[in-house]
Amino acid sequence: MISKEDNPALILIDIQKGFDDINYWGGERNNPEAEQNAGKLLAFWRKMGLPVFHAKHCSSNPNSRLAEGQQGNEFQDVVAPIDGEVIIKKNVNSAFIGTDLKQQLDAARITKLVFAGLTTDQCVSTSVRMAGNFGYDTYVVDDATATFCKTGTNGQLFSSEIIHETALASLNNEFATVIKTETLLKALNIQDLN
Repeated sequence: MISKEDNPALILIDIQKGFDDINYWGGERNNPEAEQNAGKLLAFWRKMGLPVFHAKHCSSNPNSRLAEGQQGNEFQDVVAPIDGEVIIKKNVNSAFIGTDLKQQLDAARITKLVFAGLTTDQCVSTSVRMAGNFGYDTYVVDDATATFCKTGTNGQLFSSEIIHETALASLNNEFATVIKTETLLKALNIQDLN
């Protein structure tokens, strides 16, 4: 399991205002409390002085809700970075590609990573898979991640919850340990942040 003594890094993936436009991303989303749970994690990490990394998707498509210069590119208020917290700008699914995230983690001798954010099956999954392949002891927080519905290759609509659950099932015990917010906080010896 994970403990504070491990100096785990919290990596928040793409918790940006552009994802508030649910219709733009498919019309249906799961885990409405995901951002609040990510905020709880962030509050704990800050309280304990543990390392925090904020990944921000900066789409190369100027019309994207996540393009730099668009209001949607901004971090959601509940997880907005404060001075001293690292911001990783990326323009692909993985927070490791085209960034110095791995170099920063390795320089700080960080071996345990906790991921939360958006979206479960895209940037969270891709970043978690790479983290696992790099050899980090990796955790992904089920109820602090979320995604949108998707249309399959045969036109079938898959609910956001199905997409979320299958993405996590593909990660669990292969690339990462999937865990709930409260389970993680208890493991880190915090019962209540209120």
